[in-house]
Amino acid sequence: MDHGGHGMMMDLPPFTLSRGLAFGGDPFFLVGCVLALALYGWAAVRLWRRGDRWPVGRLVAFVAGVLTVVVAMCTGLNDYGMVMFSVHMVQHMIISMVSPILLLLGAPVTLALRALPAAGRGRKGPRELLVALLHSRYMRIITHPVFTIPLFIASLYGLYFTPLFDFLMGSKVGHIAMMVHFLAVGLVFFWPIMGVDPGPHRPGYVMRMLELFAGMPFHAFFGIALMMASAPMIGTFEHPPGSLGIDALSDQNAAGGIAWAFSEVPSVIVLVALVYQWYKSDQRQARRDDRTADRDGDQELAAYNAYLASLQARGR
Repeated sequence: MDHGGHGMMMDLPPFTLSRGLAFGGDPFFLVGCVLALALYGWAAVRLWRRGDRWPVGRLVAFVAGVLTVVVAMCTGLNDYGMVMFSVHMVQHMIISMVSPILLLLGAPVTLALRALPAAGRGRKGPRELLVALLHSRYMRIITHPVFTIPLFIASLYGLYFTPLFDFLMGSKVGHIAMMVHFLAVGLVFFWPIMGVDPGPHRPGYVMRMLELFAGMPFHAFFGIALMMASAPMIGTFEHPPGSLGIDALSDQNAAGGIAWAFSEVPSVIVLVALVYQWYKSDQRQARRDDRTADRDGDQELAAYNAYLASLQARGR
C-alpha cells in the first residue's frame, strides 16, 4: 500500500459502515484492551471466590467501555480516521467522552483496592502504592476542576488549531500518543464528576453537575467553528485521497457536526448516572437515620419536639 506524507494509507476505498467497523487490530490498543479486561476479570473473580459482592452492572459498564475503545481504535475507523476528518472526530469523541464514562462506571480503582492483597506491616505492595498515589499531591492537582476543565478545553483548541495536530498525525507513534492523551484527559475530567471511585476531590452532586456543564459547551462551540468555516482548517485533512471521493470542506463540516452532536451524549449519560447516585445516596442516608432512631428511641425528634414546646411555653 502507498503511504502519504502523513503516514496515511492513500488507497482506501470510499468509506462505508462495514469497512469502518471491519477489524483492523491496532496492536497497541488491542493489547491494552485485552490486558484491561484480563486484570478487571481477575479482580472480580477474586472477590466472588472469597464471597464478596461485586455488582454485575459495574462489570458490564467496564466491558462496554473497553469495547468502545476497541471499536474506535482496532477497526477500520483507525485507518479512515487518518485521512477523513469526520471519521477521526468519531474516534476522538468516542475515546474521550464515551469510553471514559463507561470505564469509570465500572469503578476499576475501587475494585483494585478490594482485590489487591495487603502487603503487611512495614511493607509496600501494589495496593499500598495505589493508596499512596490516590492521596498524593500530584493526584490532588490533576483531578482538581481548576486543572481538569482547562485541560479538557485545551485538548480541543490547543491541539486542532495549532501545528501540533499535523505533527502528531505525521507518524503512527504520534497518532497513538494523541489518542492515549484523549482517553487520559477524558478519564481525569470525568473521574471527580462521576464520583464512583475514591479520589482526592469528592464534590457534592450539584457541584459535579456544574463541573460537567462548565466543559461541555466548549465542545459545541468547537463543532460550530468547524461547521461554519469557509475553508479547510486542518492541514492533515486538506487534501483527502481521490479514492475516497470526498470534499475536504464538506468532510470538515461533517466533523464539526459530529463534535457538536457528541457534546450532548456524555451530558445525558453522566446526568442519569448522577441522579441515580443521588437517589441511592439519599436512600442509604434514610436507612442510616432509621437505624439510629431505632437504637436511641428517636431522641433527636424528641429533643426537637421539646424545643418547640419550650418556645410555645415562652410565648404564653
